[in-house]
Amino acid sequence: MTAPQPALVRSPLSDGQWHRPHPLTPLLRGGLALLVVIGVIVANLRERLVAVVLPWFAPEIGDDYSDWEEPGDPIDWVVANNLYLVVALAVLGALVLLVVGFALAWRFHTFRITGDDVEVRSGILFRSHRRAPLDRVQGVNLTRPFVARLLGLAKLEVVGAGASGNVRLEYLRVRDAETIRADILRLASGLRLSEGMDAEPAASPAAARLRETVARGINGIVEGDEPAGEPASVVVLPVTRLVLSRLLDTTTVVVVLIAVAAGIIATVGPPWVLLAAVPAVLGMGAYQVRQLVRSLRYSIAPTPDGVRITFGLLTTVTEIVPPGRIHAVEITQPLLWRPAGWWTVRINRVNGRSSGDTSTDQLTTVLPVGTVEDVERVLALVLPGLEPAERRKIVAAGTASRGGSDAVTTMPRRAWFLRPLSWWRNGYLRTAGALVLRRGVVWRKLAILPYARLQSIALHQGPLARAVGVAGVHAHTVSGPVYASLAGVDRDGALALWDDVARAAVVAASADTSHRWASDGRGHDIPPEPIQPASASASTSASASASEENA
Repeated sequence: MTAPQPALVRSPLSDGQWHRPHPLTPLLRGGLALLVVIGVIVANLRERLVAVVLPWFAPEIGDDYSDWEEPGDPIDWVVANNLYLVVALAVLGALVLLVVGFALAWRFHTFRITGDDVEVRSGILFRSHRRAPLDRVQGVNLTRPFVARLLGLAKLEVVGAGASGNVRLEYLRVRDAETIRADILRLASGLRLSEGMDAEPAASPAAARLRETVARGINGIVEGDEPAGEPASVVVLPVTRLVLSRLLDTTTVVVVLIAVAAGIIATVGPPWVLLAAVPAVLGMGAYQVRQLVRSLRYSIAPTPDGVRITFGLLTTVTEIVPPGRIHAVEITQPLLWRPAGWWTVRINRVNGRSSGDTSTDQLTTVLPVGTVEDVERVLALVLPGLEPAERRKIVAAGTASRGGSDAVTTMPRRAWFLRPLSWWRNGYLRTAGALVLRRGVVWRKLAILPYARLQSIALHQGPLARAVGVAGVHAHTVSGPVYASLAGVDRDGALALWDDVARAAVVAASADTSHRWASDGRGHDIPPEPIQPASASASTSASASASEENA
């Protein structure tokens, strides 16, 4: 492994040598298990603790507990057998083992950043060595859990391709994490310039660094965590809009209906029905509150290395998605949001996490709730290859059109029975840079598929569709919330679309250089001006193919 050029990095932790994370990392990573153990102990000794503590604060009540005993109580057994010293030594030994385990875990946990990879080694008995190639980086997340924020610490997650392909650097000082993130993105971009780098400030004494990190963590909770000088968000979400969008969400309506139905049944029937509905109501309500808290302090802004997305009130996540890493975009509007004109924007992208990781949902939402103007601003960031006129045409077709009177090719009338409620609106639109699929009446959805990100396109035709001369179109991208399928397309139009989109995808993919978004693709240096996301068109990792499936 070769060390990166010193002119390309700002942090001394990016010099190609092995480094260790912050010494508090084992405590933050294993603190939850420690709290669970302490909770179990307290729960089993709660009556004993009440008998000991209550007389201090309420002597008149504490007298009733002074002679409290319970058969089989472990403390009574220790007292009866005079095992004070043995128990004290056992507790001390457990604490020593815990401290030694934390120390060994920290010592064996190392990372390094080379000119080509980010590597992490960890484990005491079972060793693990993870490596993420820089030219396959899909994004870099900077996460600040609430407790870590109080200590001025954060964890860095390098998003790689493939399931469970992420590499985590946890935990680091926030300033170190920010500079390392900039170094990783700069090295991944293929940049070969030495100009314009800010020198890393000289290291201050340890006590001063501790005061600085704690002060910054506390200030971040109150004022936000974005450092000064960062680009401002192109979308501002009022708290009122976020709250109302959660109240008008389908899940909230279901919770209210369940609660009302359970209350009515309990008044005229058995009361246990109300108790049976409580867990479902509490679970759905907690989910809505969690979604609201995650959406607070949302921001999205352009940077020289891609799109910066920040969200979260208590646990804050800041992610930078490099150019060409977004494979599909979907604009969605639930029925109850329609009077307010609100939409949400989600994306398909490689997140490098396992399918069981529920935190992936938040990383696919780039606009929780916004107006049509907000949607246009977000599309300008996540799909920079689209021309402004092309982007406005797509947004108008998806958000304002009722179908049949615009450039969208809709389902023929003869196939209305395949989609009886939405046949007049479902359709496709092919632009210079993307394939657009529109569908839905109750839940309006518009899928935008950049040609360079398209993996393949297929046609499907069942017996009913063959009888009326229509076919289904399905575009294949990476897995995610965007559903890229459309039924009931005229057969001749579907064949022409299949051929045109396949050719456009091959041409777009062959011209792609976005895996090294700061290079011209031939290894030459580029001008020293900051590179905007619009300079990229697609990703070399994508390939396009076309196949027709006969029913």
